[in-house]
Formats: sequence, C-alpha cells, structure tokens
Amino acid sequence: MEKQYAGLLSLAFWKAYGITMRPYLLYVSGVAGMAGFADGPQTGIGVTIGIFFVFFLSYGFGQALTDCFQMDTDSISSPYRPLVQGIIGRGQVLLVSLLGLLAGCVILFLLNPWTLVLGLLCVIGLATYTFFKRRWWGGPFYNAWIVALLPIMGKMAAVGPSKPISIILENSILVPITISVFFSYANFVLMGYFKDISADRESQYNTFVVIYGWNKAAKGSDIFALLSVVATGWGISRVLFRETFFSLSWFSIPVFFAAVAVLIVAQVGIHRIRDEKEAYGPIANVVRGFVLLHLAEICLLKPGWIPLVVLFYIAFELALKMRPEKGQV
Repeated sequence: MEKQYAGLLSLAFWKAYGITMRPYLLYVSGVAGMAGFADGPQTGIGVTIGIFFVFFLSYGFGQALTDCFQMDTDSISSPYRPLVQGIIGRGQVLLVSLLGLLAGCVILFLLNPWTLVLGLLCVIGLATYTFFKRRWWGGPFYNAWIVALLPIMGKMAAVGPSKPISIILENSILVPITISVFFSYANFVLMGYFKDISADRESQYNTFVVIYGWNKAAKGSDIFALLSVVATGWGISRVLFRETFFSLSWFSIPVFFAAVAVLIVAQVGIHRIRDEKEAYGPIANVVRGFVLLHLAEICLLKPGWIPLVVLFYIAFELALKMRPEKGQV
C-alpha cells in the first residue's frame, strides 16, 4: 500500500517541514550572511529586511534538503524527525527545499547578478554533502565552505551590481569574516558528529569521530574554535583601531569575549564527557559561540543595529530552548 503523506497545502505538512528546517539553527545562516551584508554600504530598510530573511531561511531549506539524503542514519539517531516518521515524503521536501533555495538565489540575483554563481554552488554543495560526510576527511570542510559563501554573497548584495566585483574587498573585513565563518561552522559540524557516533558507525558514515575516536576529534575541534576566534579578533582589531573610544562599535568587544567564553566552555565540555548522549551541551555552546562571534562583527560594522542584535540573540536562545528534542542540536 502506497504511503500517504501530509498534503503540501496542509497545516500538518508545514508543521512537519518547520521541524525539519530546525528553527533554532536558522540564526546560524542569518548571522553569517548578515555579517557580510553589514560589511557593505548602508542600504534601505526594505532591502535589509528582505536580505535578512533570505539568509535566515536558507539554513532551513538547506538542512531539509540534506536530510533527504541522510534518512538511514537519522532513523537511528533522530527518530523524531518527520521525514523518518513518514509524516512527509522525501519528494515533497526536495521540491519545497529547492524552490526555497532558488527563490533566495533569485532575490540575491536581482540585487547583484554575480551572486547567482555562488548561490547555485551552495545548492549543489548541499545536495552533494552526504557523499562527503561519509568520508572522515570531507564532512566539516565540505559543509563549511558552503556556509562561508554566505557572507560573501551578503557583501555582494549590499554593494550591488553597479560597481566592479573587486570592490567587495576594498576597505573591508570580509576576509576575516569569511575565514571565521568557515572555521566556526566546521567546528559546529565536527562537534555535531559526537552525538551521532553509534548511528553513523552503524550506517557506515565514516566521520572523523568514528575513525579516529573522541580524543583526536576533540582536539581537532579545539583547533577550529581557535582559528575562528583569531579570525574574528583580527577583523575587529582592524576596524576598532580607526574608531574613537566612545564609538558604539566598541560594543563588539564584550560580545566577542562572550563568544570566546562560551566556546571555551564548549571545548572543555567535549573533552570532559565520553557519552554521545551528553554531547548536546557542548554542541549547543558551539552554536552559541558561532552566533556571538558573528554578532560581534555586525555590532562592529553597523553599531546602529545593536538593539536588533540584542533582540536577535534573545530570540535565538528562546528558539534553542524550545527545540523539539533536547538531545539534538
């Protein structure tokens, strides 16, 4: 008998799809893209809001897309997910995810046609990620380069099509932002593997943790965390040296040190525990560190956005607290 899934237009489908998008992680792509956007010139409020939602939703569409190719391991480690439960179908999720990602690419294209190439690379990268996740040398780096394209596209959207592409690097800290996004997200990916060791081993996902064990993977995570902190610190120092002491851009410093503190707690935590069922604590702190690092960059570049930054972070913490499965991040 053919499986009956919730209809695309039904409330049941969109509730299930919303869970699949991981609402508490939409803040990851949102802050990464907006950090690059903040590095560009001031734009109208309408454009800024539109770009924010493009980046904010992109993680959810991308996560749902990759879930379609990882149902084997998810059925073991994450049986609560609607795709695994059969509430929604893989074809439905593929269709909605691809349409959502392509809609975002179209909006970015309208602001700057150069973004189209990077946007399509992101979509292709997400669709092929599972192949690299199965190989210990590929997963974190392959996933990280996709996310690292978001600040670049954000800066390109802010600059617009009327200037040469080289302008995105002039008077800019886009390079430190991109490096930090790359390594901070690679850390999140690697740290995330700790909670799925048994499922990945059974499903033949040969992640770094499965092949080399807990200690070596934790040390690799330490390196990623350190490189991300150094990159953001480099970017902040380049701007603050040009600012007066009373500039609101200095608000980025306490946000930056909050990120460092949270990441230290995360790294110490992953070294102390040896139970994959307890890995969600350090993983959640890595996500917090990611968000705070890039909020620090935004506060540095657009101090007028500080009230929105505070609201953004409060909303992130509420969404993280309300996630449907506490052992999953």
